[in-house]
Amino acid sequence: MRNIFNYVDRPSPIHRLTGATKLVCLLLWSFAAMLTYDTRLLAVLPVLSLGMFMLSRIRLKDVSFMLGFTVVFMVLNNVLVFLFAPQHGVSLYGTRHKLFSLGGNYVVTAEQLFYHLNLVLKYLATIPIVLLFVCTTNPSEFAASLNRIGVKYSVACAVALALRYIPDIQREYHDISRAQQARGIEMSRKQSLVKRLRSAGAILIPLILSSMDRIETISNAMSLRGFGKNKKRTWYMGRRFTAADFAAMAFCALLLAASLWLNRVNGGRFWNPFQ
Repeated sequence: MRNIFNYVDRPSPIHRLTGATKLVCLLLWSFAAMLTYDTRLLAVLPVLSLGMFMLSRIRLKDVSFMLGFTVVFMVLNNVLVFLFAPQHGVSLYGTRHKLFSLGGNYVVTAEQLFYHLNLVLKYLATIPIVLLFVCTTNPSEFAASLNRIGVKYSVACAVALALRYIPDIQREYHDISRAQQARGIEMSRKQSLVKRLRSAGAILIPLILSSMDRIETISNAMSLRGFGKNKKRTWYMGRRFTAADFAAMAFCALLLAASLWLNRVNGGRFWNPFQ
């Protein structure tokens, strides 16, 4: 079974950071990438992301499915942007350097290609960090870290349960799919995509019913143990912030500050090399 989102336990400096630190770094990093279209900064962020992946010892096969899905979505997004707004780059950068024509209004310009380059860099800057956060964050430790920084422990536990439940849903889907195929429902690649989607619909209802039953079981177990009775609770997986945590948050804060500074220097979000 192929994991989509799951914690991968590896001995690495990224794993040793607290869950709250990784959440703060994820937010700061994402804001830094979203707030600017400066290609210089956007080109640096994917390189840093690759370095962090190597440091975390997460292998490509651990996230191959989501990386493939991201590539498909990224290509589709760029194609749709060009189809519906082929001159958007020209309007953004104020100049027009024609490269070749595809007919009608579909003229490929250097400005449009440069805009698409920035879109690709934004994906490469943010998606690996999201995958890194999911793959290196223990749900129980993450809940304890959230509670330490002031998040109500019931909310922190709900987040941890949601993260833990993702691989359970994957496993349940896999089991139901095999059971349905044993009953004669074909879901292999021999069938067309439309028929496979219809067959997948036969899995959704059992999956939803089993999920509802699991939620009720967990709710009853937590109620019987007096969950939520007290205002505070102790944590088995709680950890204190270390110098590495503060250093990681400071580094990501510097990236956000650099993004804001570049917006000010450029007079906006876009860096224009055509002027």
